[in-house]
Amino acid sequence: MELSEGIAVIEAILFAAGEPVALDRLAKAAEIDTDTATRIIAQLERKYNVSDSGLQIIRLEDSYQIATRAEYAPFIKTALEIRRQTPLSQAAMEALAVVAYNQPVTKAYVEQIRGVDSNGVINSLVERGLIEEAGRLDLPGRPITYRTTQVFLRCFGLSGNGQIPAFPDQEGQMRLDDIGDEGGDLPPLELVETSETADTSETVETPETTETSETVETAAPEPAETAPELADTSDTATPDTTEV
Repeated sequence: MELSEGIAVIEAILFAAGEPVALDRLAKAAEIDTDTATRIIAQLERKYNVSDSGLQIIRLEDSYQIATRAEYAPFIKTALEIRRQTPLSQAAMEALAVVAYNQPVTKAYVEQIRGVDSNGVINSLVERGLIEEAGRLDLPGRPITYRTTQVFLRCFGLSGNGQIPAFPDQEGQMRLDDIGDEGGDLPPLELVETSETADTSETVETPETTETSETVETAAPEPAETAPELADTSDTATPDTTEV
C-alpha cells in the first residue's frame, strides 16, 4: 500500500468511527504495521495544521480521533442546536478528582475521602462518561473500582493520565507558622483582646459600685434611729434610783 493510499484509509476510518480508535486497530484495518500507521497519523496532523482546517487529530492515550477545533464550537452548536450540558457540581468535581488522582478506586474510597455518601455523584459521572468501571476487587462483596475515561481526557484537553497536573504537596501550601512572618500588616491579636477586655471591665464595674454605695446609705439611718431610744431609757432610770 502506498503512503497516499494509507493516509486516505486511516483518515476514512477515523472519520467514520466518530470515537477514538486504538493504534493497533488502525494498523490492522489498514493492513500496515504500527510504525507506518504512526507516520501516517503524523502526516494527517501536518495536513490539517497547514491547511488551517476546522478538523484536527487528537491523541487519547494509545488511541486517535478526528475532532473539530475548539474555536469553531459556537458555530457547530448553533447549526446543530446543541444545548450546553449542565456544569458539574462541586460534589461531582470533588469525586472526579479523587478518582483521577487515585484510580482505580472504589466508591467506598471516594466516600471515605469526601466524608459523605457519593453514590449519586458516582452514578452521575458514569452516565456522563467521565468515569467507568475498571473491574472488581478480590474482597468480600467484590466492590467495583472506577477509573477515568477517554471522554475525561478529551474534555480536559489531555492526551493521557500522565498529563494530569501533579497534586499540590505541602511545599506549595501556606502553613500557619508562616502567617506571622508574611502577615506583618495585620494587627496583633493580643492587642485586640486586651482592649476588648478593658471595655468590658469598665462597663461591669460601674453599675456594681453604684449599687454598693446605695446599699450603705440605706443601712446607715437605722442605727441612728435606735440610738435616741437607748438614751431616753437611761435618763428615766437615773431619777428613780436617786429618790430611793
